[in-house]
Amino acid sequence: MKKACVIGAGFGGLALAIRLQSSGIATTLVEARERPGGRAYVWEREGHTFDAGPTVITDPSCLSELWALTGQDMAGDVDLMPVMPFYRLQWTDGSHFDYSNDEAKLRSEINRVAPGDLAGYQQFLDFAGEVYREGYVKLGHVPFLDFKSMIKAAPALMKHQAWRSVYSRVSGFVQSEKLREALSFHTLLVGGNPMSTSSIYALIHKLEKDGGVWWARGGTNRLVAGMVALFERLGGTVRLGDGAVKIHTIGNRAHEVETKSGWRERFDAVASNGDLMHTYRDLLGDTPRGVEYARSLARKRWSPSLFVVHFGLEGQFPHIPHHMILFGPRYKGLLEDIFENGVLPRDFSIYLHHPTASDPSMAPEGRSTFYALVPVAHRGKLAVDWDQVGPILEKRILDEVGRRLIPDIHDRIATKFHYAPTDFETDLSAYMGSAFSLEPILTQSAWFRGHNRDDVIPNLYLVGAGTHPGAGIPGVVGSAKATAGLMIEDLRG
Repeated sequence: MKKACVIGAGFGGLALAIRLQSSGIATTLVEARERPGGRAYVWEREGHTFDAGPTVITDPSCLSELWALTGQDMAGDVDLMPVMPFYRLQWTDGSHFDYSNDEAKLRSEINRVAPGDLAGYQQFLDFAGEVYREGYVKLGHVPFLDFKSMIKAAPALMKHQAWRSVYSRVSGFVQSEKLREALSFHTLLVGGNPMSTSSIYALIHKLEKDGGVWWARGGTNRLVAGMVALFERLGGTVRLGDGAVKIHTIGNRAHEVETKSGWRERFDAVASNGDLMHTYRDLLGDTPRGVEYARSLARKRWSPSLFVVHFGLEGQFPHIPHHMILFGPRYKGLLEDIFENGVLPRDFSIYLHHPTASDPSMAPEGRSTFYALVPVAHRGKLAVDWDQVGPILEKRILDEVGRRLIPDIHDRIATKFHYAPTDFETDLSAYMGSAFSLEPILTQSAWFRGHNRDDVIPNLYLVGAGTHPGAGIPGVVGSAKATAGLMIEDLRG
């Protein structure tokens, strides 16, 4: 029986481990933290459940497929609940836009917020459908192992003007600035700047429209727990709280995995769901391949980090939906500060997550659970002392949520804490605190991202946000499907 090791129990690593174990490959999953999930971590404080993220579940079929591999039903482990509206977008003038796939309500919202843009929206939807079919259905689960595969995809990329940004393409269809922001902000959810991320990422709109937006009852952590339960039922082994420290090689092949505790074991194949730079610079740091590729990665553009305030409040807030985007006074200028200028601006846009709107079990009776997230430049661009700046930014964010939605927010706080770029760096070994790995620009997409199988070490594989197709649950689960196909074929061969 062939043996494989998957380093890192994020969504990508879990999905890959399930696919390998389902195919009859004895798989060991190694995770540094005491809980699985990677970025989908969870904390319990004062009776509140705080998901670290991600909190938006789309394309549930890519997840249910993991259970179907062995004739099982995801519903036995995970209870998915539809979220409606998907998001409420609010601007500083108090106006808002409820974004969903309810066709009648969506058209009514467009007519209300952006009169005259309905026909343009339909043209954008047609475009989003085309890039969804090309970029996600056809290519989202396909490994790009050589430049020839990129050349084959070139006609579709040219046809859809992939060199243009999402915002640029949206602006060609609709005239309202508010609607342009409503149709382009999604790239921020995968670490991309709407002003520079390839227009192919407009597929996210179609992905949400067709598949909906969902919530796992009990939190995203329950989806993680369900995947772990499935993996262990299949006979897989999970090692928690014992992170990999080295991938040993003999010649050009991965040979053994060693962990912090001193545990070592031989494997026929090794896959990393860890941060790309951590994998090559640290785990393979004494190999020529590790040194060479780490040097190459250091020259690439990395996605921003995040600053997240988790807080529990006394009371309930039926006027606040599950997901909100509180746009600040600037859009393009703010994005430039985050992605290009590397400054901490005075203004910000906030993603506000309010899970108790859908699932009261996330808080004690009579209370509510929230988190407020703002993108910030990664530590390679923004050099600040987060121990000093963190409490200041936390208060500013809570002040803004209070000003716009909950006037007495500070009086209602039962518990709170924040998570800064330094935490991403420390807890997740994320290079420069980047929250989404490589920035999803065209020249860092498909073949230009980390390859699902290493070019030099043929039994070393990658999975997760740093590989094709990129960050987000559908992206990393898609990368797991591509990587699993390669590993199963190679190991059986």
